[in-house]
Amino acid sequence: MDENMNNDIFDEELSNIITLDDETGNPVQFEFLDLIEYEGEEYVILLPVDEEASEVVILKVIPVDDETEEYVGVTDEELLQTIFDIFKDKFSEEFDFQD
Repeated sequence: MDENMNNDIFDEELSNIITLDDETGNPVQFEFLDLIEYEGEEYVILLPVDEEASEVVILKVIPVDDETEEYVGVTDEELLQTIFDIFKDKFSEEFDFQD
């Protein structure tokens, strides 16, 4: 996935499905699982819809203006693990996490 992805479609009334463009401009759908706030920043937790995905995607939310936000890939492994640990603690009874 491209490090700079724009949120193209988000229809809260129909579902928790969000469509982002990959690095080649192709739309990829994700299920929005959660929004985590950590040290003054926001991170979205997404699960790919079209694949038999077993791993979530964590992206940093960058506000562009009042109505637009950009999602940026996180490369810091320690930060990713911290965000994922927060997510796991929050949803430990709803998901079966495997290490």
